[in-house]
Amino acid sequence: MITRELTINNKSGLHARPASLWVQAASRFQSKIKIKRGDSVVDGKSILGILSLGLAAGSVFELLAEGDDEAEAVSALEKLMLDLENQDS
Repeated sequence: MITRELTINNKSGLHARPASLWVQAASRFQSKIKIKRGDSVVDGKSILGILSLGLAAGSVFELLAEGDDEAEAVSALEKLMLDLENQDS
């Protein structure tokens, strides 16, 4: 299992469109993807789960990936977060 702490650095947070992009990216991998914020843990491939966390700009969360392609999944999702941040610039 790989765990990464990520911070939402784009202005709008992980609202509907970015959450949809996240789910699309996460769904390409066989690994289990989870997002943890505080005591809440949701399926990282579920748009409703992600939206329920209310991840606004500046929010910190943990990305957990477990499976054969976990390293690739984490790398792709970290890149997505960076891409979203750069779209705000």
